[in-house]
Amino acid sequence: MTLTLIADALVACLLVATIITCYVLAKRIERLKADESSMRQTIGALIAATDTAERAIAGLKLTLGDCDRTLAERLRTAERYAADLAAQIEAGQGVMDRITQIVGAATLVAPKAEPQPAEKPAISRMASAADAAAAIRARAARRLEGQAA
Repeated sequence: MTLTLIADALVACLLVATIITCYVLAKRIERLKADESSMRQTIGALIAATDTAERAIAGLKLTLGDCDRTLAERLRTAERYAADLAAQIEAGQGVMDRITQIVGAATLVAPKAEPQPAEKPAISRMASAADAAAAIRARAARRLEGQAA
């Protein structure tokens, strides 16, 4: 009988240990399920943030493409304007050179011949035109220097 009683006591102790172990494992499983739930929420939030980021990146790519096209167009326009301006300045320079030559020739011719009173205003007009041409030429040169800088 004592052997049966010892065996029953041992089985009872093992049952108590099993119940305690099952209780501890049940608590751990509850915590894991709670962690799983919060983990699923976190994953859901990450997926939503990823979708938002992908949409934002697509929008930024479109904006970048628009900016690139606009900038390229503006650069082409600016280059055309610069080329036109350079051609106009060069043409103006040629006109100024011709005016300077005409005025220089008129000045060389004027002292040799005795100007009549009616011709004096014409010579002074030529001299003032030459002065004005030289001033315009100097301004154009300053503008070119300012654009080059």
